[in-house]
Amino acid sequence: MNKLGLRELGTTAILLCSARIVGLVERIKRDERGDVPGWVMITLMSAVLVAALLAIAGPRLEGLFNQAINRVSGLD
Repeated sequence: MNKLGLRELGTTAILLCSARIVGLVERIKRDERGDVPGWVMITLMSAVLVAALLAIAGPRLEGLFNQAINRVSGLD
């Protein structure tokens, strides 16, 4: 039976660590990629919510803004 020297042990350890790191990186890439549709859905739902609130409250907010500007300008 052959005994492994320090050089061979070091090389083996580096190869094992490298393989483990590559496997972890690939798993992280795969896991993150699967979450993209969730983030797209959240972004779209947020945009729709803002658009709906603006459509409902837009005229009232515009009136409040104009009233505030008129008071500050001294036009009221």
